Amino acid sequence: MKAGIIGGTGKMGKLFAGIFRRAGYDVIVSGRKTAITAEEIAATCDIVIVSVPIRETENVIRTIAPLLQEHQLLCDLTSLKVTPVSAMLASKAEVIGLHPMFGPTVSSLKKQTIIACPARARPETVDRLLAIFRHEGAVFTVTTPEEHDRMMAVVQGLTHFVTLTVAETIRRLHIDITETKAYTSPVYAIELSLVGRLLSQDPDLYADILQMNPYVPEVLKACRSSAGDLAGIIGSGDPGLFRAFFERNTRHLGASCDEGQEMTDALIETMVGK
Repeated sequence: MKAGIIGGTGKMGKLFAGIFRRAGYDVIVSGRKTAITAEEIAATCDIVIVSVPIRETENVIRTIAPLLQEHQLLCDLTSLKVTPVSAMLASKAEVIGLHPMFGPTVSSLKKQTIIACPARARPETVDRLLAIFRHEGAVFTVTTPEEHDRMMAVVQGLTHFVTLTVAETIRRLHIDITETKAYTSPVYAIELSLVGRLLSQDPDLYADILQMNPYVPEVLKACRSSAGDLAGIIGSGDPGLFRAFFERNTRHLGASCDEGQEMTDALIETMVGK
């Protein structure tokens, strides 16, 4: 069996190339500087995986779609699913959209989540593909492209928006981060680590995640409205209003509050131990 990864010279492509090699596949990759082309991969591989930036994904898929046949499996690894999956369905191949919920620097797939969107695939094809990742320790969420993108508008869109807003607020206030460290609480240290982690990565990836997901604007509208309401409550000086705001969110999150307390306690203990 042969697996081909278009964009396989990138970090995520290299990670998945290793996974398929360990599963016994003959793996070939293409990239901007390789002699092997995307078209060659499409014409010769049993499994074809597109691992290129989000903005390039649809064009790459359209280029290779006419070359694919019914016996082949076509996948992508992008953070959005509606548009790539729709483009893949123009081929004759079986289609499963994939979204690894981790970066290429993970040491293993153990307990890492992969989201799968089987758009046109036999059950045995889905099982065979997921078994490759399951053998590496991954866990799965199987869903539709539409539900995936709606969830990503919150899981990625909202969280990245808030993290970037924290960074921009600190910058606008002309705060020297090194000076704040003398006043650091564990929670601030965790938040600052999240900001630093995001800003140390590829801005184009985050631009695509925030700008190309059609469900993000609605989420950000709710975020801005929520921030305005909270600012008004804080400005009122009324502790009863704040308590009501706080408690209705506690009720909504439910058991996640205790889980968050336990997780951050463990993280803080690890930080202090270092």
